[in-house]
Amino acid sequence: MAKMIAFDEEARRGLERGMNALADAVKVTLGPKGRNVVLDKKWGAPTITNDGVSIAKDIELEDPWENIGAELVKEVAKKTDDVAGDGTTTATVLAQALVREGLRNVAAGANPMSLKKGIEAAVASVSEKLLKNAKDVETKEQIAATAGISAADPAIGELIAEAMDKVGKEGVITVEESNTFGLELELTEGMRFDKGYISGYFVTDPERMEAVLDDPYILIVEGKISNVKDLLPLLEKVMQSGKPLAIIAEDVEGEALSTLVVNKIRGTFKSVAVKAPGFGDRRKAMLQDIAILTGGQVISETVGLSLESASLDLLGRARKVVVTKDETTIVEGAGDAEQINGRVQQIRSEIEASDSDYDREKLQERLAKLAGGVAVIKAGAATEVELKERKHRIEDAVRNAKAAVEEGVVAGGGVALINAGEKAFDGLKLQPGDEATGANIVKVAIEAPLKQIATNAGLEGGVVAEKVKNLKAGEGLNAATGEYVDMLKAGIMEPVKVTRSALQNAASIAALFLTTEAVVADKPEKAAPAMPDGAGGMGDMGF
Repeated sequence: MAKMIAFDEEARRGLERGMNALADAVKVTLGPKGRNVVLDKKWGAPTITNDGVSIAKDIELEDPWENIGAELVKEVAKKTDDVAGDGTTTATVLAQALVREGLRNVAAGANPMSLKKGIEAAVASVSEKLLKNAKDVETKEQIAATAGISAADPAIGELIAEAMDKVGKEGVITVEESNTFGLELELTEGMRFDKGYISGYFVTDPERMEAVLDDPYILIVEGKISNVKDLLPLLEKVMQSGKPLAIIAEDVEGEALSTLVVNKIRGTFKSVAVKAPGFGDRRKAMLQDIAILTGGQVISETVGLSLESASLDLLGRARKVVVTKDETTIVEGAGDAEQINGRVQQIRSEIEASDSDYDREKLQERLAKLAGGVAVIKAGAATEVELKERKHRIEDAVRNAKAAVEEGVVAGGGVALINAGEKAFDGLKLQPGDEATGANIVKVAIEAPLKQIATNAGLEGGVVAEKVKNLKAGEGLNAATGEYVDMLKAGIMEPVKVTRSALQNAASIAALFLTTEAVVADKPEKAAPAMPDGAGGMGDMGF
């Protein structure tokens, strides 16, 4: 396919037009008085959102140069969302400001490579100051405040803070759609996985359709159990102990299952059989997790253990096992704390090393089951459109709260960047000229988020930015009320990870914009000519 090439100013201006089109659509959502954007869908109801990355993903432009510019800025929003879970609009606004100022200087004759060097040095210094100014999150109220701002709803913030309080910072908080209106929090104690009993005959509580075993032994087997002869020696030992037995295996079938069911019905012996969760290697890993959590061992031929020779000391223990038709919960496994901690560290290392989002998500779930717990926030709304928008906001707020716990919080509302910028530029060792100009570009650009928040609130951005610069550190505009307040005391805060990631990712793309000298794109294909009208040639056919 033939290509088109644009050079110099033409290339950069084409990219800038695309960036501006995307950034202008995204930045109207910034701040407490930001507006929503409606995204048309090819099928189903349109989506209403104020999430920067969702809007950015939906934008495609006709002009090839402009579309490349928009794609570059999408990368800023996506990377910030991946790293920090929020701050996508701030990152887009910063990228636009850095590129606008930078291109002005390049057009005036500045060297793009020197500007890039100055921008990078200034951003590193501002990031360092941001981390220095961050305050650790120590209270439930602080988590509620930062999550509430992200979700633009204090009630959501409070619910997330409660969930984090219950499951810990390693715990998993998932968001599900609910049929009922409003918000609901459901907590899981212990390890839960999504496999239920193999036979309904194992039920001990017919009203709730649950099999509940108190203080049971837990047999964990990698393969299938079908031959009762393999199982009998162990069953006799468990029966002598007077404890119930929970079996977790790839499958329990045939005469082995019949024996367990018959003994349960007769009241001779209480047990429950459950299929192992997951598939393939993930199943093996999860069985090992269960074994470590309960202080047992996985009975597997690969490690030289067979069912017929298994003894009671290879079985796991727990205070309680609750099994429904769809899921199993192991409460207070009797595993060794040191071994559990070692397994947690191993999973953390795997998360850091993994490139796949799916693998990371599954590893995070395993980590939560071992280290924390699982909380489910159920969200309901009047319409499907509102429900999707609400669910997305809650998911963003959960990630925002986790980022706050990780690195601490700074003043929100664009104030942290201005405060960090006041001292960040003093000690920079840069060459006079274009490198110093690069640092100055950052100095101007870090005011952009505050100006945009003020503009969206119907105020004059430049006037607000000047006023905030002259206030004490940590004081700024509460755009919701129009008052100037101490941001942290007023509960207006954001995770430093969000602010830092937004600035670093915006600077990275801005540097690419400024140092671009040529852009190559596919030449649009001309539409095929329309077929001639066939009816015209039918005049002499005698009709």
